[in-house]
Amino acid sequence: MEELVMQPRRGEVSAQAGDGPRRTRPNLGGVPETALWTLYTRAQEARRPDRLFEDPEAIKLVDALDYPFRERFGPDDWGMAEGETIRTRVFDDEVRRFLRSHPEGTVVTLAEGLETQFWRTDNGQARWIGVDLPEIVELRRCLLPESPRRRLIACSALDDHWMNEVDLTRGVLITAKGLFQYFQPAEVHRLIAACAERFPGAVIVFEAPSRWLSTRMRQGCLRTPAGTPIPPTYWGMDPKEARRIRAAHPNIAELTDLPLPAGRGTVYGRLLPRIARTPVVRNWKPVWITRLRFGDAQ
Repeated sequence: MEELVMQPRRGEVSAQAGDGPRRTRPNLGGVPETALWTLYTRAQEARRPDRLFEDPEAIKLVDALDYPFRERFGPDDWGMAEGETIRTRVFDDEVRRFLRSHPEGTVVTLAEGLETQFWRTDNGQARWIGVDLPEIVELRRCLLPESPRRRLIACSALDDHWMNEVDLTRGVLITAKGLFQYFQPAEVHRLIAACAERFPGAVIVFEAPSRWLSTRMRQGCLRTPAGTPIPPTYWGMDPKEARRIRAAHPNIAELTDLPLPAGRGTVYGRLLPRIARTPVVRNWKPVWITRLRFGDAQ
């Protein structure tokens, strides 16, 4: 398994006072800034003595960045770290599941941000492609330089340029965590249909807020615990939208709604798992994580 290497670029670092190590200062705003928030919440969870998963690389990244995390995102008073971790564990499990049957397969992470999933799930053989906006790729290359098995592509997930770079011969898993909600519904449908067309036999796993939550986020009703506005979202999931996704392309062979694992607190440990098991209210869950399997037809 590869080690995390900190290699700041010229012009992208600021020196701490005294003789301390030099730290990278990110300059991100809007949706790209959410990559720093999710990194921070994972590191918060990983620092806990009763943590739900191990993520030492996230801790290293937070410590390597010259950024006011607490001032921008606040303390973990609302269980944000636990919620982020639980959702992350679903994606990690899907990657491990894929690599058990395709040990040399390719994992494509759309909007990879500052995710450290490679180091949590790598089997020593898989190929990894991260797709993200140029400003995120520039920061990631500064902190996590590419290697023979890890590549970065600087473009929007809606730009099909990245699709031309994917090797189909050993199996493909595509993930989109915290991305699709920032697209318009028609854009989500077109992207999924394009993946179904271009990647026969592949699997895509994505998440989205429930439609009622997405509506609140679009109205500017939600903020971080520190009061920083959360970027508006334009798409969410519910049973009707799941049927639309299933019908987006004839090569979509299977749609599976993935459950969240239980956490430790009242909300994530007892309330949400109970909601997920109750037919009358389970469609009101705040977050949907969906797996689509594409058929083998060319």
